[in-house]
Amino acid sequence: MIIHLIGAGPKSNTLQMIRKSGSESTIIGVDNGAAYLMEEDIHPDAVFGDFDSLSKADLAELKRKVPNVFIFPPEKDYTDLELALEWAISKQPEKIFIHCVTGKRLDHEYGSISLLVKYRKHSIPIYIIDEHNEIYVIGEGTHQIKKQDQFKYISFFSLGTDIENLTLKGFKYPLTNHHLELGSSLCVSNELDDSVGSISFSSGIALVIRSKD
Repeated sequence: MIIHLIGAGPKSNTLQMIRKSGSESTIIGVDNGAAYLMEEDIHPDAVFGDFDSLSKADLAELKRKVPNVFIFPPEKDYTDLELALEWAISKQPEKIFIHCVTGKRLDHEYGSISLLVKYRKHSIPIYIIDEHNEIYVIGEGTHQIKKQDQFKYISFFSLGTDIENLTLKGFKYPLTNHHLELGSSLCVSNELDDSVGSISFSSGIALVIRSKD
């Protein structure tokens, strides 16, 4: 099972990816993301939010059409996205894709990326995706990176601490046992030379951003 979470940020054309995903996917609307789905005539399996911008009639319609409606107060210690992500992880999906959380408020965008770090402990691949980017985090070890025509550029950033013994194989700009300092821009806009490359490191957390112009 794959779960798609739709946030309340700028509307993304990746919603078409959800439309094509079929009945085996679970779809979650997060606050105004629920409205995006309803506008596209995509019925979510669950919605999370305070929904204070909805009229009583719209909220009643949402409750009628959606089997799981979770309403929270506007002021709380967790974002609606985090609450939705907790629920999604409890379903033990194969993957989670998060849509419509980039491109407007940087604090919300950074908060969404931070959740990738927090929930990597569950060993469920979680991706933030929009028209131009696919974002995820990886931990120590060796990871395969497959070439995708959709996203030509691949960037790596250290998160929280330095990355030790970073090795990149099959890339235009390879590395061997490199010490990547926190804040370094060395690994911005790399590209795959081979159809499959690899990244490995002995300690640290890497933010991976696959992108296109």
